[in-house]
Amino acid sequence: MAMDKVKINNDVELKDRLVAVNRTTKVTKGGRTFTFAAIVVVGDGKGVLGWGLGKAGEVPAAIAKGVESAKKNLIKVHVLNGTIPHEVEARFSGARVFLKPAAEGTGLVAGGAMRAVLDSAGIQDILAKSKGSSNPHNLVKATMLALSQLRDAYTVAQTRGITMDKVFNG
Repeated sequence: MAMDKVKINNDVELKDRLVAVNRTTKVTKGGRTFTFAAIVVVGDGKGVLGWGLGKAGEVPAAIAKGVESAKKNLIKVHVLNGTIPHEVEARFSGARVFLKPAAEGTGLVAGGAMRAVLDSAGIQDILAKSKGSSNPHNLVKATMLALSQLRDAYTVAQTRGITMDKVFNG
């Protein structure tokens, strides 16, 4: 399923969050050359979310490139009372994620890279499980894919061509 891109105004305040930094080494006749790759997640805490990958010779430059890349890949996530509207499962390469809505006060029960993505989206109460690979690249992509598949009740009603009452009461 394709992710819907979101255009934002310049007045939206996006906070960036570093998920992981990877160092690679190239050995040459003159010595070792280090380069860094940084995975960054940006979000406004109200449902707008994006991720990016930046590569550079120094960590701060890689993070800056990652933030710029993340601002180009923004999606809108349906957040309902601090949680998600329904259960969702997604897979990207070897990483599989399962997201389940939780009652108010549960908190953000998620690990590693998933926690950064969900927190940036503004989700406060959720139960999340990572199955398979723990690779941060694939976990971020799988979590973003799962969040992009969420549909709110209004969208479901429009798609089916019925009223909101029939969505909930059958």
